[in-house]
Amino acid sequence: MRGIDTEVRKVRRSVFREVATLAYESKNLTDDMEALPYKLVNGEDNEYWESVYRERAVVRERLRLAMGMSLRQEDKPVHVSQGVEESNIAEKYYEPPLMQVIPSACNSCPENTYFVTDKCMGCLAHPCREVCPRGAMTMKEGKSYIDQEKCIKCGKCKSVCPYDAISHQRRPCSAACGVGAIVSDKRGRATIDNEKCVSCGQCMVSCPFGAIADKSQIFQLIRSLQSGKKIIAQVAPAFVGQFGKATPAQFKAAIKQLGFEDVYETAIGADYGCITEAEHYAKEVATGELPFLLTSCCPSWAMLAKKFFPDTIDKISNALTPMVATARVIKKEHPDASVVFIGPCASKKLEASRRTVRSDVDFVITFEELEGMFEARGIDPETIETDEKVEDATGAGRGYGVAGGVAAAIEECIREYYPDVEVNIEHAESLAECRKILMLAKAGKKNGCLIEGMACPGGCVAGAGTNIAIASATKQVNEFKAGTEKKIPDKDIGSGEF
Repeated sequence: MRGIDTEVRKVRRSVFREVATLAYESKNLTDDMEALPYKLVNGEDNEYWESVYRERAVVRERLRLAMGMSLRQEDKPVHVSQGVEESNIAEKYYEPPLMQVIPSACNSCPENTYFVTDKCMGCLAHPCREVCPRGAMTMKEGKSYIDQEKCIKCGKCKSVCPYDAISHQRRPCSAACGVGAIVSDKRGRATIDNEKCVSCGQCMVSCPFGAIADKSQIFQLIRSLQSGKKIIAQVAPAFVGQFGKATPAQFKAAIKQLGFEDVYETAIGADYGCITEAEHYAKEVATGELPFLLTSCCPSWAMLAKKFFPDTIDKISNALTPMVATARVIKKEHPDASVVFIGPCASKKLEASRRTVRSDVDFVITFEELEGMFEARGIDPETIETDEKVEDATGAGRGYGVAGGVAAAIEECIREYYPDVEVNIEHAESLAECRKILMLAKAGKKNGCLIEGMACPGGCVAGAGTNIAIASATKQVNEFKAGTEKKIPDKDIGSGEF
């Protein structure tokens, strides 16, 4: 569904717009928040659900998450605005878990079911019955029938049906989750096992009912902007093309119109990262000191390795992620400023809040959330006339936004800085593929390799907070990279201290 302007995306965008408008304009926050569900779902004609009341119930929970609050308990009387004063602050505000399922929005989709459709011809051969290892397939009224009590979900019946009459139905959120974090409650609704979840957000963007949402900091960010504090934005390499036909310069100018002091490319930090990881590879992997090296820039990939493959923790590069490296550059130049990361990624919200490595990032918002802020202020980046320039980074750093871009940048640096070193690069995209490659690495099948992992299929341009189709985003990022005058960073810039 990525890149399609579905009703789910429209609802999400409208909620972000209205929450931003609340922050900018509300004189009575509690009353205005209580009124919002009626503004967004007006009248008595329901549009999406079986009743207008359920629509409003879903919107209420979305509003809470968009304002950084948790969902309400279903068995207790709680106003939608309860706790809002704790969110009405101009500072970092985050309370896990990040990803949450809105119970009233979940459709209780079948978890993993094979069933016979009306395309079944009741053929004489009935190969579906012959291959079933548990005798779950029988004939009823001249058609094949699956006994769900006996079915073990092996899929053999589907693979041999000559009419493609057997359907395999899985929960879209579960199918998108590569770590098995989607489970069911006692009513058959999806819930998230936070011990397994790595917060990539692919479940959120795959749910056709919009039942999964993440928390936002846009309200607190606006409050901080209103306080007069100096706030500097850094934008992820995937920003190109996310806001219509706006050029990078127009996009930068639009962000400054919101009240930000300045805008940096996160690709600056990516440049530092590819220098560091090229050095790690040449001095540690190529020499046999380490069997393999895992890139560090995708937080969900790193979290996957740490949670499910703890033996690989010491193989994860200790290079700062581009977000953190760029934040430290900004803080060094502007020690009195707050930093907001604007990007495609939900899990960056977790990375900014972690305590093991100081992030220096005060807020994280996605491109989708930024769009809500633009709409609330009536800013259209495409129409801005500006002489702003975006020339912070090299092509290597700007390429980090697409799958394979990290590996390509590091490889270019290795070949330039360490011409005698043989390079073995691999990359995996999607959590399922990342798990496979980590299993191979653990088994000694990837020795001598630098492995790039991206939780989102397609890379950062496919992140949970993006606005456009993956193919279009990939094309535009690659064009932006190709048009960069300097292709790779100078080796000596990586020696700076943060």
